[in-house]
Amino acid sequence: MAKPATTTLLVAVVAFFFFLVSASLSVASNADAPFIVAHKKASLNRLKSGAERVSISIDIYNQGSSTAYDVNLVDNNWPQDIFEIVSGNTSNSWERLDAGGLLSHTFELEGKVKGMFYGSPAVITFRIPTKDALQEAYSTPILPLDILAEKTPEKSFEWVSFLFVSNINALFPRISCFFLFLFLSFL
Repeated sequence: MAKPATTTLLVAVVAFFFFLVSASLSVASNADAPFIVAHKKASLNRLKSGAERVSISIDIYNQGSSTAYDVNLVDNNWPQDIFEIVSGNTSNSWERLDAGGLLSHTFELEGKVKGMFYGSPAVITFRIPTKDALQEAYSTPILPLDILAEKTPEKSFEWVSFLFVSNINALFPRISCFFLFLFLSFL
C-alpha cells in the first residue's frame, strides 16, 4: 500500500519540477522584452467664462530591456456629447520607444454637460520584433471628474480664515515676548 502512494508522490514532484523549469524558461525568454507602463492624469480648469477644461496627460514608460516599435496610443473614451476636443488629439503614434525611455502626450477637452464622468484607461499597442502579434498595455485609470460642478464659496472662506488664524498663531509668541519686554522694562 505504501508503494503506490510513494510512486504517486514521486510523479507529482517530478511533474511540479518540470512545471517550474518550463515556467522559468518562458520567463527567461521574455526577459529581453519591453515592459510598458502608462500613467494617465486629468486636471480640471475652470475658465472665467464658466466653461471647464479638462487637461489630459499620458506618460508612457518602457521599463523593459528592449525597444518597443510602432507604439500607438488610443484614448477614445471621451463621448462627443459630453466633451469637445479643444486642442490636440486623443490618439498618437510613435515609431519606437527605447528601453528606459519616456513618451508623453497631452490634449485638452471642454466639458459640455454637468455631472460625474468616470473615464477608462487609454490603450497602448506596440510591436516586439520577436513576436508577430501586437502587444497591448493599458494606462492607469483616472479618478472620477465632477464636470461643471458648482463650487461653494464657503470653502474659499475656510482657507482664508485658516490662513488668518495660522498667521496670528505664528505671530503670537513674538507679540507676547514684546509685551513681556515692555512690562519688565517698566518695573
